[in-house]
Amino acid sequence: MRYSQLFGKTTKIAPKEADTASHKFLVQAGYVDQLGAGIYTLLPLGWRVHEKIENIIREELDAIGAQELGMPVLHPKSLWAETGRWDKIDPPLFTLEDRHGKELALGSTHEEVIVDLVRDRISSYRELPFSLYQIQVKFRNEMRATGGLLRVREFVMKDLYSFHEDKKDLEQYFKKVVGAYKKIFSRCGVDAIVSQASGGTIGGTETYEFQVISDVGEDEIIYCPSFAKASEGKPGCHFAENKEIAKSKEGGACPVCGEKLKRAKTIEVGHVFALGTKYSEKMGATFADKDGKKKPVEMGCYGIGIGRLMATIVETSNDDKGIIWPKGVAPYDAHLVHVEDPGTESHAEQTYEKLTKAGIDVLWDDREDVSAGRKFADSDLVGIPVRLVVSAKAGDKVEWKDRDKKKTELLSVDEVVKRLKELHLRVT
Repeated sequence: MRYSQLFGKTTKIAPKEADTASHKFLVQAGYVDQLGAGIYTLLPLGWRVHEKIENIIREELDAIGAQELGMPVLHPKSLWAETGRWDKIDPPLFTLEDRHGKELALGSTHEEVIVDLVRDRISSYRELPFSLYQIQVKFRNEMRATGGLLRVREFVMKDLYSFHEDKKDLEQYFKKVVGAYKKIFSRCGVDAIVSQASGGTIGGTETYEFQVISDVGEDEIIYCPSFAKASEGKPGCHFAENKEIAKSKEGGACPVCGEKLKRAKTIEVGHVFALGTKYSEKMGATFADKDGKKKPVEMGCYGIGIGRLMATIVETSNDDKGIIWPKGVAPYDAHLVHVEDPGTESHAEQTYEKLTKAGIDVLWDDREDVSAGRKFADSDLVGIPVRLVVSAKAGDKVEWKDRDKKKTELLSVDEVVKRLKELHLRVT
């Protein structure tokens, strides 16, 4: 992609209300545009990151046997009335009436819809277990939309639901999902702590949040610092609790390993619920077991907000110049900058063509009459992992610089192609 043709350029002006790094940088770098309070457009750069995250999620969920589908955004009141959540869920639903006077809601979550779908299609234990997920728009009637993409009214969410014959099978799959989530967050470049949590208005007998330590987080956890050892493949106890339900206190001894507990502000990037039969009993989702006895289906529910995860990545990976995207979710593999020295035009063109023909996603800053300093500053702000510079100083080579390092190298175009392909293989 030629930067001169890209829709959505960088801007020096930060949003007045921006109180987080992700809000500031995602707007300034041309990833998002704010339409209203908690309502954002994902610009082409932002959409590419969003899709990268989505595809990572798909790969890991498909690997544990989940099947993707798409469910409606509009929900009839009658479904929510079956569970008693129509006027009790928090935040409250966005509701409306159609031209026939029938009440509807914009979906904030899909437990009622998925149970309605499943109850008409299962009758025997032989049809269990299975799991279904979607990546789809959700609406939350938030009192306060803050932090850019961290708390919004409209967002894309991955919600997965699993259906089981008994609690043992649910427990086994629940662990598989927790494992898949760990892989997802690791591939997205964030260190997520698995924390015991409350089920809130969703419910569940066993509930965990995936929390990322950040000063701008709205949650707080009490956790054992040995989680850091565990993330490095060393022995660690993984103990953590959301402060809302914590029985342990900061400074106290970890009930698992004895280390001194810490408290931290965090951003919730994922949530998993062992729902049991909460929804299946209320809505009549039953099956006949091996003895022909009717039983309610055991369920699990598992969510990840894509936009919030995207913002969290930025919160944990930036410097004073801008974003530093992890390679697995960056919008492009490389950012090619052409310094407009006389006689370098053909070298820049040929470098771009060779990279694209090799299957490398490259953003080429081909703008004319823009200073080298401005191009370098924009490259840092946009945050693509590798910057490549064509200039008179580099001669017939290309200057390579990693976004998170100061060191530069001069490489041939063939060497650049080879190294970028190797990086791509490592992150996939």
